Amino acid sequence: MGEAGAERGGWSRRRFAGALGAAALTATGCGGGAERTPSPSEAASSPSGDASAPQRSRAASAPAPETAPRTPTGPSAPRPLYLGTYTSAEGGGAGIGLAEYDPATGRITGRGTLRGVPDPSYLAVHPDGRTLYAVDEREDGAVTAVRLAGRRVLGSRSTGGAGPCHLSVHPSGRWLLSANYGSGSVAVHPIGRGGALGERADLVVHTEPAPGPGQEGPHAHQVVTSPDGRYVLAVDLGTDTVYTYRLDPRTGRLAEVARARTRPGAGPRHLTFHPGGRYAYLANEVDDTVAVCAYDPGTGRLTVGEPQGTGSGQGTNYPAQILVTTDGAYAFLANRGHDSIARYAVEASGARLRLLDTVPVAGAFPRQIALSPDGRLLFAANQRSGTVSVFHVDGASGALRLAGEPFASPVAVCALPL
Repeated sequence: MGEAGAERGGWSRRRFAGALGAAALTATGCGGGAERTPSPSEAASSPSGDASAPQRSRAASAPAPETAPRTPTGPSAPRPLYLGTYTSAEGGGAGIGLAEYDPATGRITGRGTLRGVPDPSYLAVHPDGRTLYAVDEREDGAVTAVRLAGRRVLGSRSTGGAGPCHLSVHPSGRWLLSANYGSGSVAVHPIGRGGALGERADLVVHTEPAPGPGQEGPHAHQVVTSPDGRYVLAVDLGTDTVYTYRLDPRTGRLAEVARARTRPGAGPRHLTFHPGGRYAYLANEVDDTVAVCAYDPGTGRLTVGEPQGTGSGQGTNYPAQILVTTDGAYAFLANRGHDSIARYAVEASGARLRLLDTVPVAGAFPRQIALSPDGRLLFAANQRSGTVSVFHVDGASGALRLAGEPFASPVAVCALPL
């Protein structure tokens, strides 16, 4: 989620310079890609409060003088929300945004900022809910662990690559997976019992196949685990390929077992699985399409289907993230450029997507979307407007209804509701 020729964090993000040519003047990109010229309202907006933590070295930990997150006491009690941003972007945030949301109304209330984490453009939480992980999307890429009780930074580890833009925790809770967009590689870090990260266990660089049309090299954009936990899949925008790996549960080493190619120049960005485990949906950023993929749980092999529309019409659009409801009935796609969320009906037990409509996102450039744990709310992080929009999700139809005015959050590129 980056921008063509844009400078951020000391390194040049050229992700779309070739693929989009002169049209990509303010581009799009990897698990992070902040607009370099935010509006005055973006530069002025910030969560209320300021829970600061001292700056620390990559491996050191430093306590943040912040009280422990509030513990929900009932179904209508406020729930925690964490917000990702770019600290090195003009008008960007100062760290990880801390907020709460009302699960009934969707209203967001700012609770300050956890400082000391540079360019935390993508966030993920451990399965036990105790530790938050963030990418440090810089040339010297790293991943950082934060203990949520007391909001204490546990330390950072190098990803061995440039511009890490996505990370996820293996369902076992033992391994953190991260994708280095700038260098086209995937890193694996062990997770200790307390949530802290150990030294990198593996680093796999995507050297084949050759980059797609207009691309300068590989650009790993996402790394996820299959529903059964047997395989790890890495989506690479630069090589138009989804790689499947087997993760050794003892050593954390990755062994490639399959590759799935999109059509040349598609620029695959984000993959999500249907709950049934037999199908997955792929958002292609460069050619503005989505595709249904058949998945074989036995071999880890993915087969990419025919591309279909995003509902963006004839305008310039870069699909970002695609989600599926927990019951597998509906899918949602974030459209950057069209500034909408596309709603699809999932049919034939997951084998087919049917576009139903698009809903204005009430912001600009929705870089990431997320569902609340109960599936009743959808959050959209709008990068260029510096806002987070919240929608009510109708359980029967999947219809989206805006839940009040969007929440101001500087260069909002990730929203993680817990």
